[in-house]
Amino acid sequence: MKEECGVAGIILPDDRPASNAVAFKLYYALYALQHRGQESTGIMVHNGSCPLSIKGMGLVPDVYNKDSLGRLVGNAGVGHVRYSTTGGSKIENCQPFILNFKGGTVAIAHNGNLVNARELKDELENEGRIFISDSDTEVIGHLLVKELIKHEPIESIRTVMRKLVGSYSLVIFINGVIYAVRDPFGFKPLCFGEVDGGYGVFSESVAIDTLNGTLIRDVKPGEVMVFTDSGFESYQLANEPHPAHCVFEFIYFARPDSVIDGKLVYKVRERIGRELAREHHVDADIVSPVPDSGITSAIGYARESGIMYLEGLMKNRYIGRTFILPGQDLRETAVRLKMNAIQDNIKGKRVVLVDDSIVRGTTSRRIIDMVRKAGASEVHARVGSPAIIAPCYLGIDMATRQELIASYKTIKEVEGLISADSLGYLSIDGLMRALECDKNDMCIGCLTGEYPVEIPGEKCRKKQTRLDDFSKAERSSQAVSPDSL
Repeated sequence: MKEECGVAGIILPDDRPASNAVAFKLYYALYALQHRGQESTGIMVHNGSCPLSIKGMGLVPDVYNKDSLGRLVGNAGVGHVRYSTTGGSKIENCQPFILNFKGGTVAIAHNGNLVNARELKDELENEGRIFISDSDTEVIGHLLVKELIKHEPIESIRTVMRKLVGSYSLVIFINGVIYAVRDPFGFKPLCFGEVDGGYGVFSESVAIDTLNGTLIRDVKPGEVMVFTDSGFESYQLANEPHPAHCVFEFIYFARPDSVIDGKLVYKVRERIGRELAREHHVDADIVSPVPDSGITSAIGYARESGIMYLEGLMKNRYIGRTFILPGQDLRETAVRLKMNAIQDNIKGKRVVLVDDSIVRGTTSRRIIDMVRKAGASEVHARVGSPAIIAPCYLGIDMATRQELIASYKTIKEVEGLISADSLGYLSIDGLMRALECDKNDMCIGCLTGEYPVEIPGEKCRKKQTRLDDFSKAERSSQAVSPDSL
């Protein structure tokens, strides 16, 4: 599974001389968010008269260098790292999308996935709009520019939000101002903080930490934040009775040191491990994680069970993007290149192997076979998420139903297919206890087959936001000066 994107936006006071400070800060922020997308990246900085940008395929340190960033001079900018879930892997889909129109410049960075993107794109193309990409982010851009010609920005954003079905956390630059927009359900994370006397908005709080800033809070579901060089304003445009935060941000995607929707991800994952130990205890000699995402949950399992924590697998952290090799032998080599067993820690031991999830089951089988070959006498698989039985339509590149092993196999059958002595998934109730929240406040469509929004051919657990749920664009808080923080 792969997350779609990481977004970033920074605005600094314009009472200081224009410099490349924003560009370099965006670079470091995107570096901190690299785990959210390794396919492509882009930075746009506006110099007051025109946008200056760098985009490229690959990792953050490969796309930018000191000289190229030094040419991006301006006090406000937007950045992005991408993994495609809508739209192919090509430079045309690299973000932020920049649109020049008669009213100025718009740049958009998007994390999420629109369910009705095809329908909206067809309508725009029938009006004569021309698209250069197949990304749903460009659809949002065209809708926004269309409204900006007629209305001021907040009213334009409200009108666009009424048309979008799906997940979107957006950072938007419009004529010197940064806007942060989160969909009414708050599927994808988005937070903001004080950065060097100005403001930054990011997918995760680790970007603020990297810039030595101060986290202020999360952007609320349905909220639009407006950041200028002198302060920020908040507009609550939509009100859902229950949010639908993505559970896999806490299980897998987000960095453990991030704070998302008021929760430290590390603590959630440690509680996941404790719940796993309570629900699926087994007599064993060591608890070992599948690195890296299983580490914190394995620590929690070990603490709760009293079984010694000991690493049995070591990950090669210099492997970048996943690559495809022809032939079974070469695929097995690829697995060993990414991960290797520590035989002295495993040989002759009963091992509890803790992982974040099982999708197709093929990787789990290879890892368990590796642990057995290293001499483990027993391998008990423990999974920090409930069984994944349905695909995600809201921003995770996940397998189809036919490829999801738990959608058509019993737990006992999966246990046999991955060659485990026993298999235990965390229950949905156990996951909610670890999250310390109600399941009605989370998106668990991939775990239940019922989604928070209307998706053709799928069950909807509750109503989609009605158009009249969007309030008038009235400011709900006063501008705040950085000096008052």
